[in-house]
Amino acid sequence: MASNEKTSITLLFQNNLNVTDDANHVGALLLDPMKQVDAMAACDALGEKLLSQETLMAYESDFAHQLAYQDYASAARGHKQRRAEAPAQRMYMVEGAMAVANLHDMSIEIQASIEASDEIIPVLCTQSSSGNIPSVSSATGSNKVAVASEGNAYVGFRNQKSFRFLGIPYAEPPKRFEYTSLYSGTGETIDATEYGSTCAQYSDGSEDCLFLNLQTPYIPKKGDKEKLRPVHFFIHGGGFTGGSGSDAVFDGGQLASREDIVSVTFNYRLSTLGFLAVPGTAVKGNYGIADQIVALDWVVKNIANFGGDPNQITINGGSAGAGSVRALLGSPKAIGKFQGAIAMSNLGGGVNLGLDGNYATTYSAYPSLEEAMETYGKLFEEANCGSKDYPSVDEQIGCLKKVDAATLLNLPTVARYVVQDGTIVNTPELPLNGPSDNTAHVPVVFGVTRDDGASFTTYPKEPVDSQLEGIMAAIGITEKYAQSIIDSGLFPMVGTGNITLDSFNVSARVGTDNQFRCIDQATVYAGAVSGAFEKAYYYQLDRTDGGYDPNGMGGAPATAEYPKGDPNLPYFRLHGGDPAWMFGHMGNMRDEGDLYSMQYSVDAFSAFIRTGDPNPPAQFLNVLGYGNTKEIMEETGEWKPVMGKEGPIRILDYPGESAGFVDVAQCEWLGYGLEYYL
Repeated sequence: MASNEKTSITLLFQNNLNVTDDANHVGALLLDPMKQVDAMAACDALGEKLLSQETLMAYESDFAHQLAYQDYASAARGHKQRRAEAPAQRMYMVEGAMAVANLHDMSIEIQASIEASDEIIPVLCTQSSSGNIPSVSSATGSNKVAVASEGNAYVGFRNQKSFRFLGIPYAEPPKRFEYTSLYSGTGETIDATEYGSTCAQYSDGSEDCLFLNLQTPYIPKKGDKEKLRPVHFFIHGGGFTGGSGSDAVFDGGQLASREDIVSVTFNYRLSTLGFLAVPGTAVKGNYGIADQIVALDWVVKNIANFGGDPNQITINGGSAGAGSVRALLGSPKAIGKFQGAIAMSNLGGGVNLGLDGNYATTYSAYPSLEEAMETYGKLFEEANCGSKDYPSVDEQIGCLKKVDAATLLNLPTVARYVVQDGTIVNTPELPLNGPSDNTAHVPVVFGVTRDDGASFTTYPKEPVDSQLEGIMAAIGITEKYAQSIIDSGLFPMVGTGNITLDSFNVSARVGTDNQFRCIDQATVYAGAVSGAFEKAYYYQLDRTDGGYDPNGMGGAPATAEYPKGDPNLPYFRLHGGDPAWMFGHMGNMRDEGDLYSMQYSVDAFSAFIRTGDPNPPAQFLNVLGYGNTKEIMEETGEWKPVMGKEGPIRILDYPGESAGFVDVAQCEWLGYGLEYYL
């Protein structure tokens, strides 16, 4: 089995994110400088052979970009950069010591071949492990690799694009309604070739579920901390009641490969098992958020041994994961453990239009334990643990601890709120009115999909006869407030001849503004103006795929020319339709615009993970040959940080026309204008 005892291992693969094109590319493993006598044995230990000159030249462009990037990355990490006129890179291949020159036009020239040499130079091995997507990636006898970290050995494997370590126990098996701590096992060999159990949810999963997964392009030599990569720490969504870090759409292999970063996903406790809080007892809630912090602690402690930089961690999440990011930005237990944050489709708002709140409200406003109990206190009775049979609160909790997990999580009432527990979260909302110890002073990105709110707006079950009737049914508000939306003139109806659909379109725009866009715009604006955040960016995605579709609206309509859907025709950019634009996994590629858009977004988000700025440097794009991203940036302009009170910043997302701070008047009318938090 391969290990990192004697050399680091870098997996080279020119990844354009188009999995249907992967067969036209080949990878290689780059090893540390060594003597020729050791090179063949080093490749053999990996189950590979020395790379041939024939293979190198057959995939000339790929290797030219990848080898040139190694120089670029070394310089970016503060090491001396090789000058254009410097001697060619020398490395061992099957023919001997080859002098490989990377030319300005990204071609390769073999300048010399020496059959034997005592030079200490890098080694290029073949990379024969296949499996270009998670579903066809598995461990074999020849692709496993062992990494030692903090007293344990972790056995993972590599697929075509990355090294993969799955199902790592990051915490002690949790006890119900108690906080857990870092995994304490030592001297163990941990099989990290398969995902661990998901956390209990509805009818599946387990309470022993605190497992972590990581994908990395680089395994450093044991003890080497010189070339560590930035870390992407992703928190899955699912309404705090479902989801998993092992969901294929969140797999970080594409990010690791294309962007040279380490990607981490993990499970955390959900629903009543993760969020029950009982006033006046030791059951304080936020167990799921506490699990996230323990996962962060594991990463800070261990990730360097897997090639990640513990001082360059960006937390990221979507939906409830974005709500988690927001909570961690203001959590005393988490502040200082990450250096950047990306919140995708963070919910909030909803206290208007005659309503005291809605589904979105609690993702950005944290109730007290007493307020939360008013909402879900009846679950004790539903679980047959009520006061009639169990007079004291402690007895009721004791009863609840014995209820089967599936039964508990399928009750009509469940706990799912982030609450003010006084330790993990101790403020009613994220403090944004100035720099303080209560908010992480880091660069942030917040953003939405264009129609996020359509997923949480109800399409009328029966056809309606008027816009007023349709808005009332879709949003669940009274005639008075529905009429006020019409009278405002801020949400004009576009007529298609279908009044039910047309009024739903209006309602979906109100829902998007009310539950997503306005809160997120106000968050980045307030944090930038007050100085709470180091830097702040906002985006809007105008191209998505799939997503949460409870109304059965469907995606882009299929046509003869676009059998998978025509993204140029009207369709809803629904909540949760954006993971591909972060992770680079698109199972339903509709046209080349999807690929270009995805490449651009992945490159931009990853640039933020590397530098705190979502604009990839031109040299980075040139060296790696990411021309599509460069062209889109030249067409649309750079992402600009929100600064001062200079007004809305327009940020474009290919190929859409709207982005950045749009429709500020709607937000002001709804009560969530840019200065809502100031």
